[in-house]
Amino acid sequence: MPQNFREMRAAAKARLPRGVFEYIDRGSEDEKALDHNRTSFEALKIAPRMMRGAAPRSQGVEIFGKKFSSPVIVAPTAFAGLVWYKGEIELARAAKDAGIGFCAATEAITSIDEICGEAGGNIWFQLYLWQDRSLSQALLERAWNNGVRTLVVTVDTPVFAKREFNVRNGFIVPFRFSYPSVRDAAMRPGWLLNVFGRYVSKEGLPTFANYPREYRQDILNRTSKKKILHEQDLNWNHIRDLRAFWKGNLVLKGILRPDDAILAAEHGADGIVVSNHGGRNLDSAVAPLDVLGRNVDASGDRLVILSDSGIQRGSDLFKSLALGAKAVMVGRAFLYGTAMNGRQGALRTFRILEDELDRTMGLSGCRTIPDVTADLLYR
Repeated sequence: MPQNFREMRAAAKARLPRGVFEYIDRGSEDEKALDHNRTSFEALKIAPRMMRGAAPRSQGVEIFGKKFSSPVIVAPTAFAGLVWYKGEIELARAAKDAGIGFCAATEAITSIDEICGEAGGNIWFQLYLWQDRSLSQALLERAWNNGVRTLVVTVDTPVFAKREFNVRNGFIVPFRFSYPSVRDAAMRPGWLLNVFGRYVSKEGLPTFANYPREYRQDILNRTSKKKILHEQDLNWNHIRDLRAFWKGNLVLKGILRPDDAILAAEHGADGIVVSNHGGRNLDSAVAPLDVLGRNVDASGDRLVILSDSGIQRGSDLFKSLALGAKAVMVGRAFLYGTAMNGRQGALRTFRILEDELDRTMGLSGCRTIPDVTADLLYR
């Protein structure tokens, strides 16, 4: 049984076709941002307090009026449904079991309607804004009617990043078949039969299930000639309009600059995610950990500050919380766990992070999350 992030990653790599695994695992261009996310965590050390009697301990937090057992939220990720059959539902069920939040993605294989209906729990929804605003509003109405009350708008992807490895391995939409990609899938018969094969036999080729039906393409681009366009001119006017339309909590994901955090608050956002998209977009972007404290200071108590990118250990969670994050989104680790064993694998991921955070708190003299403060860190 895997004991840590690296072992889960290795297990997922062995199970998944190369294209699917690399889509999850890798960054963009020269993958410097991916590396810098990790070196930033490694450069930040903990100066633990002693003799504080740090027991019993609790990781409980409250975000937007909802109580969570731990400051971990499953991050929105595209193609989670390709690491395991109905992978988004498996992840959401694991999050409910663990008492943590789950954020569903626009570009999911399973629709927000099905995720909410099958899994339940505290489900958030992530939005890529489309150029046709009426289509985005219709999708948000579906999310609201299914009980979603927290909307996470991704703002750091006005254009798609250059991911050269996807071109080489054929993992682009529509999929491009090549001898290496076909051979690679054939060498993973478990995935081919239990994931891809189950989709084909039960409902046809996987699609982006949240797309309007007339724009819904399967992964081979055989079901629609109409292409839905993401909003490339994304600006603060769009956020103002979304604030006027959306009745629930509004979070902007992909903020790195303190001045943008201030603008987010001024335009009605309730929170931000300090994020560089896991090192998958702008390869020269700063690491979120390096600017997290500045964003917390700039926003004061006007915003709920979340963070993500590069989380591998419970000590990474601890450092993010110490710098002011109220909770931390985790993506890759949960996908690796789901690829291993669906719901139980995802739950195993959480238990590892929960245990590591608990140990870090205990060794640092912290009973509760509010005890995890910046004076414990040393650079």
